[in-house]
Amino acid sequence: MSSNAASAIEEAKRAAAMAAVRDNYPKDAKYVGIGSGTTIVYVVEAIKNLAADLSRTSFIPTGYQSKQLIVSAGLTAIEFDALPEGTVLDISFDGADEVDDELNCIKGGGACLFQEKIVALQAKKFICVADSRKLQSRLLSSWKYIPIEVAPIAAYRVLRKLKELGSVNPAIRLTTVPKQGPLKTDQDFFIIDAPFPHPLLTKKDVAAGIDGSGKDGHWEVEALAHAIKQIAGVLEVGIFAGPTGLQAQARGAVGGQKPIAAYFGKSDGTVLVRKALQ
Repeated sequence: MSSNAASAIEEAKRAAAMAAVRDNYPKDAKYVGIGSGTTIVYVVEAIKNLAADLSRTSFIPTGYQSKQLIVSAGLTAIEFDALPEGTVLDISFDGADEVDDELNCIKGGGACLFQEKIVALQAKKFICVADSRKLQSRLLSSWKYIPIEVAPIAAYRVLRKLKELGSVNPAIRLTTVPKQGPLKTDQDFFIIDAPFPHPLLTKKDVAAGIDGSGKDGHWEVEALAHAIKQIAGVLEVGIFAGPTGLQAQARGAVGGQKPIAAYFGKSDGTVLVRKALQ
């Protein structure tokens, strides 16, 4: 990738972050989730540049990187497990590895998927921020695998079960220096990256009569997430689907895995906004 192309991508991420924060940051927010990934650098930057008193706001990171961004910006970081019981986050901002037409997401490329999911589930609203390359009609179109966090003791059992579900050559993710062995998450767990042979079907596909139960390797997004989560040894699956925060609240819950809106920065400096159906 040329330096000009790389620079354009970074500017696209910054534009998406600025628009997402401008449109959604709550007035007098008390608790704000901050996700992981390259786009979140610009989210924190946009929040810091708000004409607002941020001294009374606590920011909840989803991992080491996001905590460092919060602290470096002079903001107050508080760990998720240090939140007062019953605390609901006003909003959470996070990135994604891929997003489909129905705003289902794949996350976990940075190995923080468990923290990212529990933060999203504790927030009234989850806003996704990315560059336009991440928007695809179906998950597993450009991004080729599902990240899954697993207990080390069960890793090889999970690999076998994933193959039974149709995954092609699932593998334990290694550190950047392979001789150091498997990458460890903040929970001291492993990550398995599980490719599947076909893009994941949406609810619209299933409503049109396409079988998404896994037959011949064709899975609907939520069906696959559920099937993987049922494997003993799996802590969490890097598929973010199901209800949005607003839909969850209507059912008496707190938050949802699916973003209520996603902001995609484009190379020409414009931002594409997609909103979930409510």
